[in-house]
Amino acid sequence: MCTVFRGSWRRNKLTVVVHFLVRFDDPEAGLENEGFLPSADGKKPIRFTDFEGKTSFGMSVFNLGNAIMGSGILGLAYAMANTGILLFLFLLTAVAALSSYSIHLLLKSSGIVGIRAYEQLGYRAFGTPGKMAAGIAITLQNIGAMSSYLYIVKSELPLVIQAFLKADPNADLWYLNGNYLVIMVSASVILPLALMKQLGYLGYTSGFSLSCMVFFLSVIYKTFQIPCPFEEFSANSTAAHLSLNVSSHGHEYSNGLVHEDDADHCATRMFTINSQTAYTIPILAFAFVCHPEVLPIYTELRNPTKKRMQQVSNISILVMYTMYFLAALFGYLTFKDNVEPELLHTYSRIDPYDTLILCVRVAVLTAVTLTVPIVLFPVRRAIQQMLFPTKSFNWLRHIAIAVILLTLINMLVIFAPNILGIFGIIGATSAPCLIFIFPAVFYIRIVPKDDEPMSSTPKILAACFAALGVSFMVMSLSFIIIDWTTGGGLAAGAH
Repeated sequence: MCTVFRGSWRRNKLTVVVHFLVRFDDPEAGLENEGFLPSADGKKPIRFTDFEGKTSFGMSVFNLGNAIMGSGILGLAYAMANTGILLFLFLLTAVAALSSYSIHLLLKSSGIVGIRAYEQLGYRAFGTPGKMAAGIAITLQNIGAMSSYLYIVKSELPLVIQAFLKADPNADLWYLNGNYLVIMVSASVILPLALMKQLGYLGYTSGFSLSCMVFFLSVIYKTFQIPCPFEEFSANSTAAHLSLNVSSHGHEYSNGLVHEDDADHCATRMFTINSQTAYTIPILAFAFVCHPEVLPIYTELRNPTKKRMQQVSNISILVMYTMYFLAALFGYLTFKDNVEPELLHTYSRIDPYDTLILCVRVAVLTAVTLTVPIVLFPVRRAIQQMLFPTKSFNWLRHIAIAVILLTLINMLVIFAPNILGIFGIIGATSAPCLIFIFPAVFYIRIVPKDDEPMSSTPKILAACFAALGVSFMVMSLSFIIIDWTTGGGLAAGAH
């Protein structure tokens, strides 16, 4: 009995010594490593960041692809009209490659310190300020993205219901009120999905969401049906509908009606530069924002390795790269210079009751609705890391944060008419930080100088990558400020 006691005492003493050394070196790292040390009763303490990797490779691809995909896909045809096909293809390829490289930096930094949380990488690199900066950037960026998705639900869903039911657009019906509809969608669809304990459970809804966006590509069929220049749908019965549709998007278009003699608007351009070309770069950069979701998906990946997660990222980026290019190309080829910042609205100008276009709009609404829970998970995790870093998983806290976030976002969507402009500023600051600046500076700080000195090629590339992010931020903010001061509205940004 004495021998058993002595062995137990030595084992517990060793555990205490290791635990003390780890905590003395880095308190947060100690919490991260606690999961590898047995407690006094021989069981690991359960923490909210401890998930068993059970999500398959395919489901992880669906989740990350769904995180990448955003409502910005509707504006890519307009971006191509202001760059030309070849310049757009070059920019899209460059941004996709840079996004993949950024994820490589995140995964390598994560592998060195054994941490799979964006906020904790910030802590290891710069202490509490780094952790708070990463958490705040993730929270602001993803709240902005979720708000833009629900704003689409608020503005588009009433018009879709109205078109299907052939309802009077001036009728005061509750099911044509976007404020009621966005609350109903949030409570009945988004909230139940957001209450899942693990992100991997959303793989099936992510797959369905991506399928809806693939169906969006069916608008390619219209390319061969719609002549250029096209004729506006001008039936008296839908005049009010069209005016409502235009006002709900908050855009003013200067193209007007397309005349037969305006052949210049129907020319296909391979390369062009105009006053709106500069907006294309930040639009494309923000179209690949998925970095807050990378490490949570990595945590839940079955048989997780850095190489395996990089493959998940590359496949997801490649799939979205293909969808983005096809949507932009055929949208542009259909309307040429007459394409509008919101592609589906351009189709509605031809026939707002077209069955295929209505189905596509339903598919887009479904896709953005199912994307909201995916984007909410990193925000909840960031809040828990900032406010409750030492607390174990708690269902009440898990549910409360989701309810509070959705309530806040619904209030923003309902009561802030210029919400896209507000979050244009947030997107122009947080997105470059999450994509370019943070992964690069974390990598420079975390990778030991003995392994890679500052003069080494990888760290020089990382420093250039961070500088590129700063230039993106300055450029985006400049465009938005100039746009606001001149009375424009194109800098609202979108993901």
